[in-house]
Amino acid sequence: MSVQTGLARLATEGNDVLAGRRIGLLCNPTAVDQQLHHAIELLSARRELRLVSLFGPEHGVRGDAQDMISVDDARDARSGLPVHSLYGHTAESLTPTAAMLDEVDVVIYDVQDIGSRYYTFVWTMVLAMRACAKAGKMFCVLDRPNPIGGVQIEGPSIAAGFESFVGLVSCPNRHGMTAGEIARWRHAVEKLDLELTVLTMRGWERDMWFEHTGLPWVMPSPNMPTVDTALVYPGMCLVEGTELSEARGTTRPFELCGAPFLDGHRLAADLTAMTLPGVTFRPATYTPMFHKFAREACGGVQLHVTNANEFRPYRTGIAVLKAAHDQAPDKFRWREKAYEFVDQIPA
Repeated sequence: MSVQTGLARLATEGNDVLAGRRIGLLCNPTAVDQQLHHAIELLSARRELRLVSLFGPEHGVRGDAQDMISVDDARDARSGLPVHSLYGHTAESLTPTAAMLDEVDVVIYDVQDIGSRYYTFVWTMVLAMRACAKAGKMFCVLDRPNPIGGVQIEGPSIAAGFESFVGLVSCPNRHGMTAGEIARWRHAVEKLDLELTVLTMRGWERDMWFEHTGLPWVMPSPNMPTVDTALVYPGMCLVEGTELSEARGTTRPFELCGAPFLDGHRLAADLTAMTLPGVTFRPATYTPMFHKFAREACGGVQLHVTNANEFRPYRTGIAVLKAAHDQAPDKFRWREKAYEFVDQIPA
């Protein structure tokens, strides 16, 4: 039996609270049911629901923009609905404006998260919740599973003053929550004057991996191709804070890591010697087609998770950075360029 998402419940059961209200849908390609029907079509098919606009997080409503690429407001080619970008050219563009919210009574959020603090979608949700509270609009979350489980938590909290769009508020790197749980957490902690509804899932258990849910995997972003990517991401996304390649521009981003100046066999041997749980390291050579070291051969490793329950992605990511630094301390560099609209503090 498959997990029933919040979207599936709304599409089949409806919701009296939403009936007749003008709806703005904050979504991306992951907003699908088990048969891969998208929320735009499913909500439009229900007569009592009035879908009037779309809101796009990072990568856009249709998910075609690369990381940290600004997206302009537009009109959705398929539905004809106006699309308000919540990932424009400035930090202010991350929050819905009063004008955007004037045309709706409720914002519905349906985006698949991946369980890592750095992934920006849940922070778009929180910013939208704050804006809706200020504008007197309702907010509804159609909940989805945390694909890497809701039991294991890893990583420290954020030091005061280091909050950003990859960590709007302090929480562990691997937080173990669903989007609906994060919404309720922020609603309570921030004491938002907001009418919040969370359409919870049916059949989801905290110890479930995504493959146990019976749901289809749709890429949440261009460099999140598989659930395997999501599992390593809480640790391997740390590579983005360096000048090493996290293998964007390949078919295995975040599972691969390297640089032209690294010896993959030595790196794999050093990591293997650390006896990290649930993972094996394979020496690898790869050539990114774009992003860091585009069209340059990189030596490095590929992570092969052998036991998801034992694997600790954050600990593993720290180990990868240490091994790379120890091999080439004179060439290892931390990122100094702007990252998600911030350049005053480290990524």
